[in-house]
Amino acid sequence: MKEVKGACSPDTGPEQRMTRKLAVAFGLVLVTALLVPQVADAATSLNQVVENLRNWISGLMVAVGVCLLTVAGFRYVISSGDPGQIERAKSAFKAALCGFALAALAPAIIAVLQHIVG
Repeated sequence: MKEVKGACSPDTGPEQRMTRKLAVAFGLVLVTALLVPQVADAATSLNQVVENLRNWISGLMVAVGVCLLTVAGFRYVISSGDPGQIERAKSAFKAALCGFALAALAPAIIAVLQHIVG
């Protein structure tokens, strides 16, 4: 019999299949978030444009942080005590926390830049 290799062929390990599934799920979430129309007033000034941009970027960073946090938790759960996998999960946790910190600091950074620019 001729063996057909597909997305879930025996040659790919469970970690590779899970990584693909997570990448597809993340892509679908990102596309959905970008396609949902945002209700926003038309920008009438440069300050409004900067504020809208800040809000959009902050929301995107929070969404990426949540996805990274989910991936990190999943990796930690399936690590089965493997030190390499635990380290990968910890680095994903750190990346998620950095994303949340940047999203939280975005208003302060924009305020400083607005003060400098005028």
